[in-house]
Amino acid sequence: MADVRRKRALPRRAVARGTLHLGMDAFVRLAAGRLPKGDALAVAEVAGIHGAKQAAWLMPLCHPLALELVRVHCELDATGPAVHVYCEVAVEAKTGVEMQALAGVSAALLTLYDLTRSIDPALALGETRLLFEEGGQSDLWRHPAGMSADEEARFKPRAAARLAGKRAAVATLSDRAHAGLYEDRSGPLLVEALAELGAQVLAREVLPDDGDALQARLRAWIDDGVDLVLCTGGTGLGARDITPEALAALGGRTIDGLGDLFRDASAAYTPLAWLSRATAVLCRRTLIVALPGSPSAVREGMEILTPILPHALAMIAGEEHPA
Repeated sequence: MADVRRKRALPRRAVARGTLHLGMDAFVRLAAGRLPKGDALAVAEVAGIHGAKQAAWLMPLCHPLALELVRVHCELDATGPAVHVYCEVAVEAKTGVEMQALAGVSAALLTLYDLTRSIDPALALGETRLLFEEGGQSDLWRHPAGMSADEEARFKPRAAARLAGKRAAVATLSDRAHAGLYEDRSGPLLVEALAELGAQVLAREVLPDDGDALQARLRAWIDDGVDLVLCTGGTGLGARDITPEALAALGGRTIDGLGDLFRDASAAYTPLAWLSRATAVLCRRTLIVALPGSPSAVREGMEILTPILPHALAMIAGEEHPA
C-alpha cells in the first residue's frame, strides 16, 4: 500500500455514479417493488453501503478506513429505461475515499442486476465513474465529463475558499540567501501558492535575519494596505532566528491559534514541528504569518493555512465570511 504515515488527516469526500440499463417491463416492476425477491432498490442501497465499507477487502492495496458517511441513492430514469446509482462517502483520513465510493456503486449495481435478471436477462451495466472528490492535495477534482444541474444541486462540490482580490507580499528571512550563497526556494513556493488561490502578489523580498530590516519592510507593507504577508525563515532556535520577535515588536495582536495549529498539524509530518516558533500577528488590517524556512515546511504550511486564510481575511476586512 501507499505509505501515508507522514500525511495529515483531512476531511475528504467522494461521489461516484453508475447505471443499470434494463427493459421497460423489468423497469416497471422494479419501480413498483414487485420483483420476485421484493424491493430491489432498498436492498441495493444497503448493499452499496456495505460495499463501500468493504472496499479494502475487495481491493488488496486499498487502505481500510473508518468511514464517517456512506449514502447510496438509486434514481429511476424511465427514458432509459435505467437506474442511476449514486454513492457518497466522507471521512477525515490520510487518504481519499474515491475507491470506497466506486465500490459502493458497484455493489449496488451488482445487487440490482442479481435481483432483476430473472425478469430481464438482457441487462447492462455502464457509465460507472467518479463524479468528484474533495480534500487532500487536489482540493477538488471533477470528472471531465461534468455533472448535471441536478447532481450539482444535490452534492454541492466545493473547492476551498480563495483569496481573489486580496493583496499579498512574501518575505524570506535568510542571511545566506540574502548574500547569494544559495537560491531562495521557499519564497517562490509561497508566491505560487498565493497566486493559485487568486491573491495579487505585490512583492517578494529576500531579507537577512535582521529584525530592524524585517520590521521596516513589514511597516511599509502595512502602510500600503497589504492584506496578507507570509514570511518564511527565522522561526527556529538558532541565535539569528528572530522573526517571531520582530513580529511581536510591531505592536499588533498575536494570533496564537495559527502558530499552535501549524505545530499540531505539522507534527503529522515530523515530530520536529514542535520546535518551530511559527506565529502570526495582526497589525492594523494586515495579517502577517511566519512559517519555517524549508520548502517542505512551506508546502505543508500552505496546505494547513489554505482553508483558514480566506475566512481570516474576510473577518479582518469586515466582509461576509466565506461559507
